[in-house]
Amino acid sequence: MRRLIPVLKQDGVDTDLIMLVRTILAASKEIAFRVSQGELAGILGSTLNENIQGEVQKKLDVLANQLIKEMLLDDESVRAIASEEEEHVVAGHSTGRYIVAFDPLDGSSNIDVNGQIGTIFTVYPAREDVAYDSCQQFHQPGINQLCAGYILYGPSSLLVLSTGGPTRCYTLDLTHGGYLLTKAQMNVPRDSCEFAINMANYRHWSRVTQAYFDQVLYASERFRHSSVRWNAAMVGDVHRVLSRGGIFLYPEDARLGNETGKLRLLYEANPLSLLIEKAGGKATSSGRRTLEIMPKDLHQRVPVVLGSVGPVDDFNSAVFSA
Repeated sequence: MRRLIPVLKQDGVDTDLIMLVRTILAASKEIAFRVSQGELAGILGSTLNENIQGEVQKKLDVLANQLIKEMLLDDESVRAIASEEEEHVVAGHSTGRYIVAFDPLDGSSNIDVNGQIGTIFTVYPAREDVAYDSCQQFHQPGINQLCAGYILYGPSSLLVLSTGGPTRCYTLDLTHGGYLLTKAQMNVPRDSCEFAINMANYRHWSRVTQAYFDQVLYASERFRHSSVRWNAAMVGDVHRVLSRGGIFLYPEDARLGNETGKLRLLYEANPLSLLIEKAGGKATSSGRRTLEIMPKDLHQRVPVVLGSVGPVDDFNSAVFSA
C-alpha cells in the first residue's frame, strides 16, 4: 500500500498544497486519538455555548475547531480560514496562496453515543482582488476547489480526498501514523435502491417532495427493494453512498431557517459534492449543479441531493418538473 504523499506527487499536486494537506491531517490524527479515548479523554458532553449556527457546541466540537485552526494559522501558505464554528473569517498570512474552509466535527449529535463523526475540509485559491481577511475570499463557486476531503472517524479512520482527480480513500495506519492508499478510485454506481434522508422531517417538506417519497415508500413497484440508511452525520451517509451507491437528500423545508436548506454550502455541500462528482456521481441543489452556485454568505445554507446519477435525476425530475 502506498503512502499519501507519493500518491499526491504522482497526481502532480503542488508542493505547497501537499504540505497544507499534511497540516490538516496532522490535526486529524490528534482528533482521531481523542475520539478513540472517548470518556477517558474527557471530551464527551456539551458546553454551555452555542456556535454561529445556533447549535449547542459539544466539547469535542470546540477541541477539534481549535486544533485545526491553530495548525492552519501556523502554515504560511494559508491566507484565511473559515470554520462552521466561527462567525467570521479568521485571518492567516497576507501572502498565503490558499484559503481553507472546514467543518471540524460533522455529526456532533453522534459523539456521546459513539456514532459516526468526521472532519470535512476544502481548499480554494486565495483571491488577489479582495482583502486577505475578507469574507469575500470565500465567495467562489465549488468548481474552484483545489482540494476537498473528509476524515471519517470510526473503527478505522479513513481519509477520502480529491485534488481535482479521482476520489481516493486512505486508511490511517496506527502502526506508523500515516495514511495509506486503500482505494485508488471510488466509483458511485449509476443506480441504487438505498437512500439516506431524515424521514422525521416529512411533515415539513413541500407537497411535491412528500409525493415523491409516498411513491418511494408505499406506492411504486419500482422502489420495492428500497432501503433507508441514516447515520445522522452527513459525512457518514455520504461515505456509504461513495462506497456502495445510493442517494443522500436533505431538502429545504418549512421550518424557520430551513426554507433555503439546512446544510452549509461552503463547509459541507461543496466539498462533498466535489468528491461525489469525481467518483462519477451527481450533486445538485434545487435541481441545479451544486458546484456552480456562487456563494453570497459565509454560512449560506442550501438543499442537497447527491449520489448515484439515476436516483438523483429521478428525484429532480419528480420534484422540479411537477
